Amino acid sequence: MAEDWQQGGFGLYLHWPFCEAKCPYCDFNSHVSRDIDQSRWLRAYLHEIDRYARMLPGRVLNAVFFGGGTPSLMDPEVVAAILERVRQSWPQANDLEVTLEANPGSVEAGRFRGYAEAGVSRVSMGIQALNDADLRRLGRIHTVAEARQAYDIARKNFDRVSFDLIYARQDQTVASWRSELREALEMAVDHLSLYQLTIEQGTAFADRYARGGLKGLPQDDAAADMYEATQEICASVGMSAYEVSNHAKPGAESRHNLIYWRYGDYVGIGPGAHGRVTLNGQRFATEAWSNPDRWLAAVDAGQAEKLHEAIDPEDQAAEYLMMGLRVRNGIDVVRYESLAGAPLSAEKLSELRDLGMIQSDAQRLWVTEQGRPVLNAILRDLLVD
Repeated sequence: MAEDWQQGGFGLYLHWPFCEAKCPYCDFNSHVSRDIDQSRWLRAYLHEIDRYARMLPGRVLNAVFFGGGTPSLMDPEVVAAILERVRQSWPQANDLEVTLEANPGSVEAGRFRGYAEAGVSRVSMGIQALNDADLRRLGRIHTVAEARQAYDIARKNFDRVSFDLIYARQDQTVASWRSELREALEMAVDHLSLYQLTIEQGTAFADRYARGGLKGLPQDDAAADMYEATQEICASVGMSAYEVSNHAKPGAESRHNLIYWRYGDYVGIGPGAHGRVTLNGQRFATEAWSNPDRWLAAVDAGQAEKLHEAIDPEDQAAEYLMMGLRVRNGIDVVRYESLAGAPLSAEKLSELRDLGMIQSDAQRLWVTEQGRPVLNAILRDLLVD
Protein backbone atom coordinates (compact mmCIF):
# COMPACT_ATOMS: atom_id res chain seq x y z
CA MET A 1 0.00 0.00 0.00
CA ALA A 2 1.40 3.41 -0.98
CA GLU A 3 2.35 5.73 1.87
CA ASP A 4 1.06 9.29 1.98
CA TRP A 5 4.44 10.91 1.18
CA GLN A 6 4.57 9.14 -2.18
CA GLN A 7 1.84 11.46 -3.46
CA GLY A 8 4.32 14.33 -3.17
CA GLY A 9 7.62 12.66 -4.07
CA PHE A 10 11.03 12.52 -2.40
CA GLY A 11 13.67 15.24 -2.37
CA LEU A 12 16.98 16.18 -0.80
CA TYR A 13 17.80 19.69 0.44
CA LEU A 14 21.39 20.67 1.26
CA HIS A 15 21.99 23.96 3.08
CA TRP A 16 25.22 25.89 2.50
CA PRO A 17 25.21 28.54 5.24
CA PHE A 18 27.76 31.04 3.93
CA CYS A 19 27.40 34.31 2.01
CA GLU A 20 29.85 37.00 0.93
CA ALA A 21 27.67 39.57 2.75
CA LYS A 22 24.50 39.44 4.84
CA CYS A 23 21.58 41.18 3.12
CA PRO A 24 19.62 43.41 5.51
CA TYR A 25 16.21 41.95 4.54
CA CYS A 26 17.28 38.29 4.85
CA ASP A 27 16.17 36.08 7.74
CA PHE A 28 17.63 32.87 6.33
CA ASN A 29 20.33 30.97 8.22
CA SER A 30 23.29 32.61 6.49
CA HIS A 31 26.67 33.71 7.81
CA VAL A 32 29.72 35.59 6.57
CA SER A 33 33.02 33.77 7.03
CA ARG A 34 36.37 34.31 5.38
CA ASP A 35 37.81 30.98 6.45
CA ILE A 36 35.81 27.98 5.23
CA ASP A 37 37.34 24.50 5.26
CA GLN A 38 35.40 23.12 2.32
CA SER A 39 36.93 19.66 2.68
CA ARG A 40 35.56 19.42 6.22
CA TRP A 41 32.14 20.57 5.05
CA LEU A 42 32.22 17.94 2.33
CA ARG A 43 32.95 15.21 4.85
CA ALA A 44 30.03 16.36 6.98
CA TYR A 45 27.58 16.40 4.04
CA LEU A 46 28.70 12.94 2.92
CA HIS A 47 28.33 11.60 6.46
CA GLU A 48 24.74 12.87 6.64
CA ILE A 49 23.88 11.58 3.15
CA ASP A 50 25.12 8.14 4.22
CA ARG A 51 23.08 8.29 7.44
CA TYR A 52 19.86 9.16 5.65
CA ALA A 53 20.51 6.61 2.91
CA ARG A 54 20.63 3.91 5.59
CA MET A 55 17.45 5.32 7.13
CA LEU A 56 15.53 5.66 3.83
CA PRO A 57 16.89 3.02 1.45
CA GLY A 58 15.62 2.37 -2.06
CA ARG A 59 13.53 5.50 -2.51
CA VAL A 60 13.40 7.10 -5.95
CA LEU A 61 14.84 10.60 -5.65
CA ASN A 62 12.96 13.29 -7.60
CA ALA A 63 14.98 16.41 -6.83
CA VAL A 64 18.10 17.77 -5.15
CA PHE A 65 18.33 21.40 -4.07
CA PHE A 66 21.46 23.26 -2.93
CA GLY A 67 20.14 26.28 -0.97
CA GLY A 68 21.58 28.84 1.35
CA GLY A 69 23.30 31.10 1.96
CA THR A 70 25.08 31.21 -1.37
CA PRO A 71 25.76 27.68 -2.66
CA SER A 72 27.58 29.10 -5.69
CA LEU A 73 30.43 29.77 -3.23
CA MET A 74 30.89 25.99 -2.96
CA ASP A 75 33.84 24.55 -4.85
CA PRO A 76 32.55 22.66 -7.91
CA GLU A 77 34.55 19.64 -6.73
CA VAL A 78 32.55 19.64 -3.49
CA VAL A 79 29.25 19.73 -5.40
CA ALA A 80 30.50 16.94 -7.70
CA ALA A 81 31.46 14.71 -4.75
CA ILE A 82 28.12 15.30 -3.04
CA LEU A 83 26.15 14.44 -6.17
CA GLU A 84 28.25 11.34 -6.79
CA ARG A 85 27.45 10.12 -3.26
CA VAL A 86 23.76 10.93 -3.82
CA ARG A 87 23.78 8.84 -7.01
CA GLN A 88 25.28 5.95 -5.05
CA SER A 89 22.71 6.32 -2.27
CA TRP A 90 19.32 6.39 -4.02
CA PRO A 91 17.88 5.50 -7.41
CA GLN A 92 17.00 8.64 -9.36
CA ALA A 93 13.91 9.55 -11.32
CA ASN A 94 14.44 9.83 -15.06
CA ASP A 95 13.68 13.55 -14.83
CA LEU A 96 15.77 14.22 -11.69
CA GLU A 97 16.10 17.96 -11.10
CA VAL A 98 19.27 19.27 -9.42
CA THR A 99 19.03 22.98 -8.55
CA LEU A 100 21.76 25.23 -7.19
CA GLU A 101 21.12 28.74 -5.90
CA ALA A 102 23.56 31.42 -7.03
CA ASN A 103 24.22 35.08 -6.49
CA PRO A 104 25.57 37.12 -9.41
CA GLY A 105 28.66 38.22 -7.46
CA SER A 106 29.79 34.61 -7.01
CA VAL A 107 29.45 33.53 -10.64
CA GLU A 108 32.22 32.92 -13.11
CA ALA A 109 32.19 30.74 -16.21
CA GLY A 110 34.60 28.03 -15.04
CA ARG A 111 32.72 27.52 -11.79
CA PHE A 112 29.39 27.16 -13.60
CA ARG A 113 30.87 24.70 -16.10
CA GLY A 114 32.06 22.67 -13.14
CA TYR A 115 28.59 22.60 -11.59
CA ALA A 116 27.04 21.49 -14.89
CA GLU A 117 29.61 18.74 -15.30
CA ALA A 118 28.90 17.62 -11.72
CA GLY A 119 25.22 17.11 -12.55
CA VAL A 120 23.51 20.39 -11.66
CA SER A 121 20.69 20.85 -14.17
CA ARG A 122 19.03 24.06 -12.97
CA VAL A 123 20.24 27.34 -11.46
CA SER A 124 18.16 29.77 -9.40
CA MET A 125 19.79 33.19 -9.28
CA GLY A 126 19.18 35.93 -6.70
CA ILE A 127 19.14 39.06 -8.85
CA GLN A 128 16.44 40.85 -6.73
CA ALA A 129 16.28 44.17 -8.64
CA LEU A 130 17.08 45.55 -12.07
CA ASN A 131 18.29 48.97 -11.03
CA ASP A 132 21.50 49.76 -9.19
CA ALA A 133 20.05 52.19 -6.66
CA ASP A 134 17.63 49.57 -5.33
CA LEU A 135 20.31 46.88 -5.33
CA ARG A 136 22.36 49.11 -3.02
CA ARG A 137 19.33 49.70 -0.78
CA LEU A 138 18.80 45.95 -0.57
CA GLY A 139 22.42 45.46 0.46
CA ARG A 140 23.29 43.52 -2.68
CA ILE A 141 26.94 43.51 -3.71
CA HIS A 142 26.36 43.16 -7.45
CA THR A 143 25.28 45.68 -10.10
CA VAL A 144 22.65 45.19 -12.78
CA ALA A 145 25.40 44.80 -15.39
CA GLU A 146 27.05 42.08 -13.31
CA ALA A 147 23.70 40.37 -12.84
CA ARG A 148 23.04 40.32 -16.56
CA GLN A 149 26.52 39.00 -17.26
CA ALA A 150 26.12 36.26 -14.66
CA TYR A 151 22.72 35.36 -16.04
CA ASP A 152 24.18 35.04 -19.55
CA ILE A 153 26.87 32.70 -18.18
CA ALA A 154 24.21 30.60 -16.51
CA ARG A 155 22.16 30.34 -19.68
CA LYS A 156 25.19 29.07 -21.60
CA ASN A 157 25.72 26.28 -19.08
CA PHE A 158 22.18 25.26 -18.05
CA ASP A 159 18.96 24.68 -19.95
CA ARG A 160 16.87 25.73 -16.95
CA VAL A 161 17.61 29.06 -15.25
CA SER A 162 15.36 30.95 -12.85
CA PHE A 163 15.90 34.19 -11.00
CA ASP A 164 14.34 36.10 -8.12
CA LEU A 165 13.09 39.68 -7.93
CA ILE A 166 11.74 41.61 -4.94
CA TYR A 167 9.00 44.21 -5.41
CA ALA A 168 7.24 46.75 -3.16
CA ARG A 169 10.64 48.28 -2.51
CA GLN A 170 11.30 51.77 -1.18
CA ASP A 171 9.91 54.53 -3.43
CA GLN A 172 8.86 51.99 -6.04
CA THR A 173 5.74 52.84 -8.04
CA VAL A 174 3.37 50.52 -9.81
CA ALA A 175 4.48 51.95 -13.14
CA SER A 176 8.18 51.40 -12.43
CA TRP A 177 7.51 47.83 -11.29
CA ARG A 178 5.51 47.09 -14.44
CA SER A 179 8.44 48.34 -16.53
CA GLU A 180 10.99 46.35 -14.53
CA LEU A 181 8.90 43.19 -14.69
CA ARG A 182 8.58 43.43 -18.47
CA GLU A 183 12.36 43.83 -18.65
CA ALA A 184 12.76 40.72 -16.48
CA LEU A 185 10.40 38.70 -18.66
CA GLU A 186 12.50 39.57 -21.71
CA MET A 187 15.44 37.96 -19.90
CA ALA A 188 13.57 34.99 -18.41
CA VAL A 189 13.90 31.48 -19.77
CA ASP A 190 10.92 29.70 -18.20
CA HIS A 191 10.69 30.52 -14.46
CA LEU A 192 10.60 33.58 -12.20
CA SER A 193 10.22 33.95 -8.44
CA LEU A 194 8.66 37.30 -7.54
CA TYR A 195 8.46 38.19 -3.86
CA GLN A 196 6.90 41.16 -2.12
CA LEU A 197 9.37 42.76 0.30
CA THR A 198 8.44 41.87 3.85
CA ILE A 199 10.11 43.13 7.01
CA GLU A 200 11.17 40.02 8.91
CA GLN A 201 11.91 40.04 12.63
CA GLY A 202 15.56 39.69 13.50
CA THR A 203 16.84 41.35 10.33
CA ALA A 204 18.69 44.63 9.91
CA PHE A 205 15.67 45.96 7.99
CA ALA A 206 13.44 45.21 10.99
CA ASP A 207 15.73 47.20 13.28
CA ARG A 208 15.87 50.06 10.79
CA TYR A 209 12.10 50.04 10.35
CA ALA A 210 11.54 50.11 14.13
CA ARG A 211 13.74 53.22 14.36
CA GLY A 212 11.64 54.99 11.73
CA GLY A 213 13.88 54.16 8.80
CA LEU A 214 13.01 52.52 5.49
CA LYS A 215 11.08 55.53 4.27
CA GLY A 216 9.02 55.24 1.12
CA LEU A 217 7.78 51.68 1.43
CA PRO A 218 4.60 51.37 -0.66
CA GLN A 219 1.29 51.50 1.19
CA ASP A 220 -0.90 48.40 1.20
CA ASP A 221 -2.99 49.52 -1.77
CA ALA A 222 0.07 50.20 -3.91
CA ALA A 223 1.64 46.87 -2.95
CA ALA A 224 -1.64 45.11 -3.83
CA ASP A 225 -1.64 46.88 -7.20
CA MET A 226 1.91 45.63 -7.81
CA TYR A 227 0.78 42.10 -7.02
CA GLU A 228 -2.12 42.40 -9.47
CA ALA A 229 0.18 43.82 -12.14
CA THR A 230 2.52 40.89 -11.59
CA GLN A 231 -0.25 38.36 -12.20
CA GLU A 232 -1.52 40.19 -15.27
CA ILE A 233 1.84 40.73 -16.98
CA CYS A 234 3.22 37.26 -16.30
CA ALA A 235 0.02 35.59 -17.49
CA SER A 236 0.14 37.62 -20.70
CA VAL A 237 3.41 35.94 -21.69
CA GLY A 238 2.46 32.40 -20.63
CA MET A 239 4.12 32.43 -17.20
CA SER A 240 1.15 32.36 -14.85
CA ALA A 241 1.64 31.82 -11.12
CA TYR A 242 1.62 28.13 -10.29
CA GLU A 243 2.32 29.08 -6.64
CA VAL A 244 1.81 32.30 -4.69
CA SER A 245 5.20 33.81 -5.65
CA ASN A 246 6.40 31.54 -8.44
CA HIS A 247 5.71 31.82 -12.15
CA ALA A 248 6.63 29.35 -14.86
CA LYS A 249 5.87 28.15 -18.33
CA PRO A 250 3.97 24.84 -18.30
CA GLY A 251 6.36 22.03 -17.35
CA ALA A 252 9.04 24.37 -15.97
CA GLU A 253 7.82 24.46 -12.38
CA SER A 254 10.44 23.87 -9.67
CA ARG A 255 10.15 20.15 -9.04
CA HIS A 256 11.91 20.38 -5.70
CA ASN A 257 9.59 23.06 -4.35
CA LEU A 258 6.60 21.09 -5.61
CA ILE A 259 7.67 18.29 -3.27
CA TYR A 260 7.19 20.73 -0.37
CA TRP A 261 3.88 22.05 -1.65
CA ARG A 262 2.56 18.57 -2.45
CA TYR A 263 3.64 17.41 1.01
CA GLY A 264 6.14 14.80 -0.03
CA ASP A 265 9.11 13.64 2.02
CA TYR A 266 12.38 15.53 1.93
CA VAL A 267 15.68 15.13 3.71
CA GLY A 268 17.21 18.34 5.07
CA ILE A 269 21.00 18.36 5.50
CA GLY A 270 23.12 21.28 6.69
CA PRO A 271 22.87 23.94 9.41
CA GLY A 272 19.26 24.75 10.24
CA ALA A 273 17.87 22.49 7.51
CA HIS A 274 14.35 21.16 8.07
CA GLY A 275 13.02 17.85 6.80
CA ARG A 276 9.93 15.66 6.68
CA VAL A 277 10.63 11.93 6.55
CA THR A 278 8.34 8.92 6.89
CA LEU A 279 9.65 5.87 8.77
CA ASN A 280 7.53 2.75 9.21
CA GLY A 281 4.40 4.68 8.32
CA GLN A 282 5.05 7.57 10.74
CA ARG A 283 6.02 11.01 9.44
CA PHE A 284 8.69 12.87 11.41
CA ALA A 285 9.79 16.50 11.46
CA THR A 286 13.56 16.95 11.53
CA GLU A 287 15.63 20.07 12.13
CA ALA A 288 19.42 20.38 12.24
CA TRP A 289 21.42 22.60 14.57
CA SER A 290 21.54 26.05 12.97
CA ASN A 291 24.96 27.35 14.04
CA PRO A 292 27.50 26.16 11.43
CA ASP A 293 30.24 25.25 13.92
CA ARG A 294 27.79 23.48 16.19
CA TRP A 295 26.35 21.56 13.25
CA LEU A 296 29.80 20.36 12.19
CA ALA A 297 30.59 19.26 15.74
CA ALA A 298 27.18 17.57 16.03
CA VAL A 299 27.76 15.64 12.80
CA ASP A 300 31.10 14.42 14.17
CA ALA A 301 29.27 13.30 17.32
CA GLY A 302 26.50 11.59 15.34
CA GLN A 303 23.86 14.05 16.56
CA ALA A 304 23.27 16.53 13.70
CA GLU A 305 19.54 16.75 14.40
CA LYS A 306 18.33 18.89 17.28
CA LEU A 307 14.77 17.78 16.46
CA HIS A 308 13.40 14.43 15.31
CA GLU A 309 9.76 14.48 16.30
CA ALA A 310 6.72 12.49 15.24
CA ILE A 311 3.95 14.56 13.64
CA ASP A 312 0.43 13.54 14.59
CA PRO A 313 -2.11 13.06 11.78
CA GLU A 314 -4.04 16.24 12.59
CA ASP A 315 -0.87 18.34 12.31
CA GLN A 316 0.07 16.54 9.10
CA ALA A 317 -3.30 17.49 7.66
CA ALA A 318 -2.77 21.12 8.68
CA GLU A 319 0.68 21.16 7.08
CA TYR A 320 -0.70 19.64 3.89
CA LEU A 321 -3.45 22.26 3.78
CA MET A 322 -1.04 25.16 4.39
CA MET A 323 1.41 23.97 1.75
CA GLY A 324 -1.05 22.60 -0.78
CA LEU A 325 -3.28 25.66 -1.02
CA ARG A 326 -0.24 27.69 -2.11
CA VAL A 327 -0.27 26.00 -5.52
CA ARG A 328 -2.76 26.66 -8.26
CA ASN A 329 -4.37 23.22 -8.32
CA GLY A 330 -4.73 23.07 -4.53
CA ILE A 331 -5.19 19.92 -2.45
CA ASP A 332 -6.73 16.49 -2.80
CA VAL A 333 -9.69 16.59 -0.42
CA VAL A 334 -9.73 12.80 0.06
CA ARG A 335 -6.06 12.89 1.03
CA TYR A 336 -6.74 15.70 3.50
CA GLU A 337 -9.60 13.78 5.09
CA SER A 338 -7.45 10.65 5.32
CA LEU A 339 -4.79 12.58 7.24
CA ALA A 340 -7.17 14.60 9.41
CA GLY A 341 -9.68 11.84 10.08
CA ALA A 342 -12.47 14.28 9.20
CA PRO A 343 -13.41 16.66 6.39
CA LEU A 344 -12.99 20.42 6.49
CA SER A 345 -15.96 22.36 7.85
CA ALA A 346 -18.69 22.39 5.20
CA GLU A 347 -19.99 25.65 6.64
CA LYS A 348 -16.64 27.42 6.35
CA LEU A 349 -16.08 26.06 2.86
CA SER A 350 -19.50 27.32 1.81
CA GLU A 351 -18.82 30.78 3.23
CA LEU A 352 -15.44 31.03 1.47
CA ARG A 353 -16.93 29.73 -1.75
CA ASP A 354 -19.72 32.32 -1.63
CA LEU A 355 -17.10 35.05 -1.12
CA GLY A 356 -15.24 33.85 -4.23
CA MET A 357 -12.15 32.88 -2.21
CA ILE A 358 -12.08 29.16 -3.03
CA GLN A 359 -13.43 26.64 -5.51
CA SER A 360 -13.75 22.90 -5.20
CA ASP A 361 -15.04 19.77 -6.84
CA ALA A 362 -15.38 16.16 -5.71
CA GLN A 363 -11.60 15.67 -5.77
CA ARG A 364 -9.83 18.99 -5.22
CA LEU A 365 -10.01 22.26 -3.29
CA TRP A 366 -8.13 25.31 -4.52
CA VAL A 367 -7.83 29.05 -3.86
CA THR A 368 -9.10 31.43 -6.55
CA GLU A 369 -7.17 34.34 -8.03
CA GLN A 370 -9.27 36.60 -5.79
CA GLY A 371 -8.41 34.55 -2.72
CA ARG A 372 -4.70 34.12 -3.29
CA PRO A 373 -3.66 37.57 -1.91
CA VAL A 374 -5.45 36.75 1.36
CA LEU A 375 -4.37 33.11 1.59
CA ASN A 376 -3.23 33.42 5.21
CA ALA A 377 -6.66 34.62 6.26
CA ILE A 378 -8.28 31.73 4.39
CA LEU A 379 -6.00 29.25 6.15
CA ARG A 380 -6.76 30.75 9.55
CA ASP A 381 -10.47 30.42 8.83
CA LEU A 382 -10.16 26.78 7.77
CA LEU A 383 -7.80 25.68 10.55
CA VAL A 384 -9.35 27.36 13.57
CA ASP A 385 -12.23 25.45 15.13
